Amino acid sequence: MATVIKIKNLIEGYQSIITNGTHSIVGDEPIKSKGTDLGLAPSELVLSGLAMCKVATIRYIARMKNWEIGEVNAELSQEVKREPNGLKTNIKVAIHIEGDITQEQRDELLKQANACYIHRQIMGEWNIEHATELK
Repeated sequence: MATVIKIKNLIEGYQSIITNGTHSIVGDEPIKSKGTDLGLAPSELVLSGLAMCKVATIRYIARMKNWEIGEVNAELSQEVKREPNGLKTNIKVAIHIEGDITQEQRDELLKQANACYIHRQIMGEWNIEHATELK
């Protein structure tokens, strides 16, 4: 089944109500971009999805292998540069896993995080159809 996201852009700033039909969040642009800064910016939402997938994958693998871990924290940053052939994006990922696990277990969890679904999706081929008018 396809993932469907609906968005309603409000008049104020760039505030947008984003929903999957069950849950809703607010997106916006920062004040420096003429937004109202009441929600995450689009690039922050993309990074958030990647970060969540990585930490959830670590939690999933640890549970599957019965490894006792505590909190899993991640920090992602991105830098985008314009180049003659398009945009070049560099994302840095740092992850901290609490728990009494071996270095080998830690390495395995980080390896699995780097193979999470969203990471593979972003690295794969994309086809974004041109926008049409919503009816």
